[in-house]
Amino acid sequence: MHICAHLYCVDASAQRRVRRDVDPVTRTLRSARPPGRPPVGRDELLVILEACLAAGDSLLLDGPPGIGKSTLLDALAAAARARGELVLRASGAESERSMVYQGLADLLGQVPDACFARLTSQHRLALRAVLRGKRAGGDTRAIRRLGWHALLTHCAARTPVLLLIDDAHWLDAATIDVFAYAARRLDGHPVRIVLAGRGSQAGYRPDTLVPPPITEATVPPLTADDLAELLDPHGLPARAAARIHADSAGNPHLALALAAERGAPRLRALTEDKLRGVSDQVRETLLVCALAVGPSMRLLLRAGRDEAEADIAAAVEAGLLVSDGEHLRFTPPDAATVVAQSVSAAHRTRVHLDLADVVTFGAEAERHRALAGAGPDAEATVSLVAAAEAALRRGARDLAAELYLLAADRSPPELEGPRVDWLVAAAEVGAAAGVAEIVHRAVEGVLGAETKPAQRFRARIALMCLAGQGVALLEETAAAALADAEGDPAATAFLYLWRSWASMLRGSPRAADADAAIAIEHARAAGARDTEAMACAVRAQTRNLLGHKDYLTFLDCGLALAAPAVDGYRHLGPRYAAARFATFDDRLDEAREDLLRMLATLERGAAEELVAVLCALAEVAAKLGRCRESLDFANRAIRISGEAGLSPGPVWHAGATAELAGGSLIRARSYAERGIVACRQDSDVLFERRFLPLLAQVTLRCGEIAGGVDVLRRIQELERAHGWDDPTTLRRHGDMVAGLIALGEPEEADELISSVRQTIAARPHGPGVAATLDRAEAAVRAAQGDYPTAMNLLTSAKTTFAVLRQPIEHGQCLLVEAKVERRRRHYTAARVAAEAALELFTAAGANPWIAESHALLVRLAEVGDTGGALTASEARIAAMAGEGATNQEIADQLFLSRKTVEATLTRIYRKLGIRSRAQLIRHIHVH
Repeated sequence: MHICAHLYCVDASAQRRVRRDVDPVTRTLRSARPPGRPPVGRDELLVILEACLAAGDSLLLDGPPGIGKSTLLDALAAAARARGELVLRASGAESERSMVYQGLADLLGQVPDACFARLTSQHRLALRAVLRGKRAGGDTRAIRRLGWHALLTHCAARTPVLLLIDDAHWLDAATIDVFAYAARRLDGHPVRIVLAGRGSQAGYRPDTLVPPPITEATVPPLTADDLAELLDPHGLPARAAARIHADSAGNPHLALALAAERGAPRLRALTEDKLRGVSDQVRETLLVCALAVGPSMRLLLRAGRDEAEADIAAAVEAGLLVSDGEHLRFTPPDAATVVAQSVSAAHRTRVHLDLADVVTFGAEAERHRALAGAGPDAEATVSLVAAAEAALRRGARDLAAELYLLAADRSPPELEGPRVDWLVAAAEVGAAAGVAEIVHRAVEGVLGAETKPAQRFRARIALMCLAGQGVALLEETAAAALADAEGDPAATAFLYLWRSWASMLRGSPRAADADAAIAIEHARAAGARDTEAMACAVRAQTRNLLGHKDYLTFLDCGLALAAPAVDGYRHLGPRYAAARFATFDDRLDEAREDLLRMLATLERGAAEELVAVLCALAEVAAKLGRCRESLDFANRAIRISGEAGLSPGPVWHAGATAELAGGSLIRARSYAERGIVACRQDSDVLFERRFLPLLAQVTLRCGEIAGGVDVLRRIQELERAHGWDDPTTLRRHGDMVAGLIALGEPEEADELISSVRQTIAARPHGPGVAATLDRAEAAVRAAQGDYPTAMNLLTSAKTTFAVLRQPIEHGQCLLVEAKVERRRRHYTAARVAAEAALELFTAAGANPWIAESHALLVRLAEVGDTGGALTASEARIAAMAGEGATNQEIADQLFLSRKTVEATLTRIYRKLGIRSRAQLIRHIHVH
């Protein structure tokens, strides 16, 4: 799970700040959240914060409004109260900043009377006066300083104290003075302080208000998966939740506002409130951003905004923008509309004309000039169309779609004929860009005008393209498009091609195959080689799903056509299909090379085709053991998909695949479960089938054997219901065999292997398919006591996966070998195999498998004689402990539980004849 908090250690004496980038991975094999469920998406950050507090650190939490700092304080407070600590909490407020000692008064009201009783009368009277509102008088300032310090020490003498201050940047000056005095004198007392605020607020110096050592943490945005969980109570479709994540940039408060019913007025009020909190200069800079296409720091400087850097910092701090240092984006995007509408039309016109003079792309200049004007203008309309074509050549589809729509809106009556063509172009280009608002406006204009069937057909196809994985739900639109296509073989071919895609997603490969065959027939009659090539790619996939050996024939036919790729449809053509078949056939280097070449041409491509290639690359990278790369590809796909408003199913499948290989089992499970829900919302049976093996694998690896086997049986039922007969692409049978053996059903496992071997013998398949079955059968033979056969099968599987350069599959063979050797009581051989697996997994960055290897090595260390020598796993833990790592730090880095680390250290002490960590450190340094 990728919750990144930037933590800093501040040296107590020199106040030297050293940055530590913490990217904690959710500990694998964790069965449930602890009591007192933490806020969504904050589990790991809370573990880090609690560890810092336990070590005696003060905490400074930073982050934009709504990011969840207050929620974290709630969780820290609840945990402290559960431990019996005294929790004192106050919040600053801008409206109360001038109220002397207001923050101190809020805290004093929560202090037990028994603690006041131990103060001197002078200190007690001075602090009681603050509570009663009598706060004036400079002569009592020193007394209140001393009194607050004494009160804290008296409280701490009874029980540890946790002091929580929210919105600390709004604390009044008198309270800050008292806090700063006490902070310098709390050393040695069990008083820990957590401040939450905004570090860029003028005059705010939080490091002076808390005792050292200090840890600073920037609260990160929520991931797409965590935000989807947060939005569960709203019952939103998965696609809407993914879009909200992109629009809110992971800010939970903003996301909840976007999800709320009648959210528009609330969002407008929220944005207007934020605008009131920034200066006129910042608002003017924001106006330039709101009216620009793809605002950037460079553009702002060209537009004369000399203080752009400071202005943008203030806007980001207010939660109006997100920035990567150069490019800027409103959160939510509709905030740009609120900013634009906050000024007069004349003001907007001036800014548009100014921008027309400074932008470097002519198409953008035409847009600004058009928006500065009003009413029909033939000359401007022609210029807008030329600008749209230029934007399209550059790959700026969203800008091109807007320009085509502007051209249609500004066209005079004498251009009514071309106007409809421009609306159609806006719909088609907008669909490829995922700009739903433009598509719907354009399609409404086409269908509401006197138009030709071909124009209506293209508009309806744009709507179907916008639906993505949910195209199977648009039966009415497809039927209307078929009527519009009558008499036009090219249009009819393309419509049947769409129907074949929809049938594939619905899980009806026979219907898809039939529709694709009709599409090929009409495409040949029309000479539409591009449509014919894509229909051949569909037939290759459907024939493979149905278990026919001739599927490669159709793929070769599609490739032989050498048709130019259709913009926006490259992921549906034969070249992409060939890369996918190379993946299924274990020709991974070939698949990776082809996909990377496609990626290079798609950086300016349509979002859906770019996402498809990224997802395919994530899967290939996972198989090759390039786990970090797999996670990167998957995360890019998730981000782009969310920003474009695409169906989240495919990218969540890529996320689950990458997390299973190199991330977190918990994250993988969440992606798989949510992906299945998303697929059902879109009627996408094809991807639901692909999700189920991932869910089964993570369920089995979490120790839920019966649950994992039940999921795998659901796949069998699904395949029987839809006529699928393809055991080569999902390769789930090995997991099924492992589950059956664990449930004590080796006979059923044996029958399953025999059945699958007969099926694959009659059709082409990659060598990894047979190797996976060899590994599964080895476990069956070992369970039956036939160890020689089991070891021979494992040797064959290991050799195959080594040749294929699939280290994770190879490592799994070694884990099975270690378990077989353990069953034979060959403990040394078992440890050698497990340590070899660990080495492979570590090199690949396969974190969940690293955890499984460590767990197996720990179990092996508890049996058999190691001759007093440390195992590789024990040696690694001993080395980390010798370098000063705590048990929790060792557990986090090795993906173990703290108890496992403690048990291993006890065993290490026994083997080495020592009794303490200090002796271990000396032993390591001596030897």
